[in-house]
Amino acid sequence: MTGRFTGRHMAIILVCGFGVVIAVNLLMATFAVRGFGGVVVENSYVASQKFNDWLAKADEQNALGWKAQVMRGGDGRLEVVTNAPAGTRITAQLRRPVGDPALVNWPLSPVADGRFVSDARLPEGRWLIRVTLAYGNDQMRIERPLG
Repeated sequence: MTGRFTGRHMAIILVCGFGVVIAVNLLMATFAVRGFGGVVVENSYVASQKFNDWLAKADEQNALGWKAQVMRGGDGRLEVVTNAPAGTRITAQLRRPVGDPALVNWPLSPVADGRFVSDARLPEGRWLIRVTLAYGNDQMRIERPLG
């Protein structure tokens, strides 16, 4: 006989098993907290009171009939193609979907009717692109993922 399995052995197995579970949970919680960019709205009640206004603005945007396609061009630059009227001003802001919530303004220049291209190449990775088109008092905002 080599040895007996005692209560002490069982206690060591339980402590080590739960130790692994607790360590993994702490690691995952740390990753989750570091990857969260912040709150979406400061006060959900106040945001709910503005919801109908947001819907009305979305209806106004839809009534314009403007479309915008956001893409990464073959040369890696950000491209926006739109059917908005000539003379439309455009701005783009980029942010990472996970991690740093900071918005980066990304300048776009018109290259043809309804086509805008960034001067610099878009860094690799996933982005959320927020594009604002403005012509006179009319305005359209869209947000699209780009990966």
